[in-house]
Amino acid sequence: MTQEVMPALDVTSLSRARVLVVGDVMLDRYWFGDVSRISPEAPVPVVKINRQEERLGGAANVARNLAALGVNTTLLSVVGDDAAADSIRHLLMTAGIEAHLHQDSTLDTIIKLRVIGRQQQLLRIDFETTPDPTVLRDKLLQFRTLLTGCDMLIVSDYGKGALIHVAEMIAMARAVDVPVLVDPKGEEYARYRHATVLTPNLAEFRAVAGSWQTEAELHQKAENLRRDLALEALLITRSEAGMTLFTPDGVQHQPAIAREVYDVSGAGDTVIATLGAMLASGMSLFDAVRWSNRAAGVVVGKLGTAVVTPEELLSVMAE
Repeated sequence: MTQEVMPALDVTSLSRARVLVVGDVMLDRYWFGDVSRISPEAPVPVVKINRQEERLGGAANVARNLAALGVNTTLLSVVGDDAAADSIRHLLMTAGIEAHLHQDSTLDTIIKLRVIGRQQQLLRIDFETTPDPTVLRDKLLQFRTLLTGCDMLIVSDYGKGALIHVAEMIAMARAVDVPVLVDPKGEEYARYRHATVLTPNLAEFRAVAGSWQTEAELHQKAENLRRDLALEALLITRSEAGMTLFTPDGVQHQPAIAREVYDVSGAGDTVIATLGAMLASGMSLFDAVRWSNRAAGVVVGKLGTAVVTPEELLSVMAE
């Protein structure tokens, strides 16, 4: 069998692409430590912390992945008036991302704290509240301005409340011929109607479409959802089983290529960021999915939320 030739990775075209990301941003905090004993107070490990790290999470991680690929990236979201928001701003500036973060004094910026011992996640603690509707309306007004001149809109929905106007955003983008990629959350997929591509993982798709027994049933449910929402394509990410693309032209499957899996957190961010970057640079949908699959294979080999660079993608292809 002749092996399919991957399309060239055009770094120059990536550098010309302009992508706007909207969604729920968060700060990922990591506490790394050593585990040598069990607590005498309860049957839990005692972790002696020796290192702390902060990374961009949620929609901010999508933006970070785009920037790592060399794409001109703009991020629009809402944060609180606190130290976590300051950290997010600093990390975005360091990554070269143009950030428009509306401040909500009633909001606690979302924090996900992970405790890591022996290269394994032992515990995650979440801090979050819901944004004020007035602040979100102001964000929608700025969205219209930022949309001008963009090649692609990526909606990163983590179900934290920053996207109550997502249906309006999609309509506004499609009205000016800007493609829309959505990483969905929850069970109300009607709000994503007319998006260009939806990228749920298998669990998210099952929550909306219901269970199935055979691959044929899965395909039928996927095609039904694609048609019902008037999507150009539906891309279901399937963890160790790879990812499957559903379009009017048929079904195309990409098997997973991960060499070793350490952590799948943030892998969906990498998939949609890579997909958006490749499409915005002029690549076909099928080829963009193939590169996204390879990017996912790289990022799951890293601990915590991470990014993939063009050099890493080229290295995978060389192997």
